[in-house]
Amino acid sequence: MRASWSVLALAALLVAPTAASLGCARGQPRDQRPLVLIPDMEVQKKYKAQGMGPFFADGRAMRTPPAGTVAQGTLKDDAVYFTGKLPPGQGGALVARSPVPLSRAALERGRERFGIFCAPCHGQTGTGKGIVAGYGLVPPPSFHDDRLRQVADGHLFDVITNGVRTMPSYARQIPVADRWAIVSYVRALQRSQHATLADVPPDAQGELR
Repeated sequence: MRASWSVLALAALLVAPTAASLGCARGQPRDQRPLVLIPDMEVQKKYKAQGMGPFFADGRAMRTPPAGTVAQGTLKDDAVYFTGKLPPGQGGALVARSPVPLSRAALERGRERFGIFCAPCHGQTGTGKGIVAGYGLVPPPSFHDDRLRQVADGHLFDVITNGVRTMPSYARQIPVADRWAIVSYVRALQRSQHATLADVPPDAQGELR
């Protein structure tokens, strides 16, 4: 037993310096390339962006996609959903109503996204009295003005997508589905500020009188 332990101890003493040197090689200045025991984890057979390769005659690894092709799942073939407008062949007018069915989940999502992206300028209730007004910036109009209550849903979607006047485009920050959710929530805000007793369920109307 003592002999075997002695052999193990000697092996550990011999292996430890080698292991330590391999571990310290990464990230340390040295003239020689570090020893890599498993090179396929570091040096992979692949072409990188802007790289060169022998597969194509011109030596370029990056290729231009064939004309008319789009990446899978990115074909925007529904003009109403992706632009808020009718197809050019149908006049290209802004759609009056959102193409996304109204649901509680959509309103909750719209409320959350509105609070993140819209409320700083438009205020939590859409009156245009967000916190930016206190820093000298021109406040936006109230969503409860008659003009904005009458605009098409497609108009609200288009403004979120492309911006208007001092408002920038939010196309990169807000996905299409979330833009429509915000539109639905803005409509709910507008309805809440101009509600009548008839909008209250009959079984709850007595509580308001």
